[in-house]
Amino acid sequence: MATEETKRYMELQMEELKEACVVTEEENPTPKKKNNNNNSKNAEIAKLYEDAAEYEEDLKGFEAELEIITTNSFADIPKLLVEKFSNDERDYVQEIKNLLEFTWKSYIEEQKPDAKEQLEIIQSTKLSDLINVLTQTYPEYEGDFETEIKELLITRWETLIAIKKEHIKEEIAEIKIMGLKPNYVQRIYKQYHDIE
Repeated sequence: MATEETKRYMELQMEELKEACVVTEEENPTPKKKNNNNNSKNAEIAKLYEDAAEYEEDLKGFEAELEIITTNSFADIPKLLVEKFSNDERDYVQEIKNLLEFTWKSYIEEQKPDAKEQLEIIQSTKLSDLINVLTQTYPEYEGDFETEIKELLITRWETLIAIKKEHIKEEIAEIKIMGLKPNYVQRIYKQYHDIE
């Protein structure tokens, strides 16, 4: 009988001890080391994709800009770029002016007729009026200023897009060299930064 009472007493103590442990765990949950290790691993993996993600974001922007360039008249392009990407730090008007000035300076070096006078018009005219002023100044011009200038812009933006795609390819190649799958790294990056 004494063993029966001892056994029952030990069972009660064990139950009390279990209950005490459960309460203590609820009040002070122990940090999960695996989760912290997993989180730090995810941070390291996510960091591998940061440059690629930045290039992808730039690529989307350039593609959206190119869409505006290809579907609108030259006179509207600078205004639409500024409106659509108003929070962007780029100065689209100056960027387009610089491209045109650079191109016409190369035309001067190639000794194209009227290139110097056309450059002066480009430098002194608002972009929204440029095609009209060039067309009125050179009515005998056999080409189409609108088409030629838009082609310059399209070539410029296609070059920017090609450069970004090449940068993304290089980043993906580096991830592969490390023995990781790019899709896995991208998924971890999106999870880590809560990106849909």
